[in-house]
Amino acid sequence: MLGLDALELARIQFAFTVSFHIIFPAITIGLASYLAVLEGMWLKTRNEAYRDLYHFWSKIFAVNFGMGVVSGLVMAYQFGTNWSFFSEFAGSITGPLLTYEVLTAFFLEAGFLG
Repeated sequence: MLGLDALELARIQFAFTVSFHIIFPAITIGLASYLAVLEGMWLKTRNEAYRDLYHFWSKIFAVNFGMGVVSGLVMAYQFGTNWSFFSEFAGSITGPLLTYEVLTAFFLEAGFLG
């Protein structure tokens, strides 16, 4: 065995979760910009190819948004399960920061859905 204790395993688990999660917000924000350009080009030129591309990528955007929400919930849950003593000690500082991050990220990405 590698001789890893519980703290090291928790860190590895959280590193994997964060690495997996960050893919989805990055793609969501990039796709939102691309979708805005596609819709603008369709409104300007009335070329149906832009509209078709927009509809194709908007489905991928919606799935990606859902995956980001789910992986973000898992990440927040790990704070409480893996580092409950740290959360109890530093909760008055990390709690508002996590709340702000969740609200801004969720509403920003949900705004891109509309």
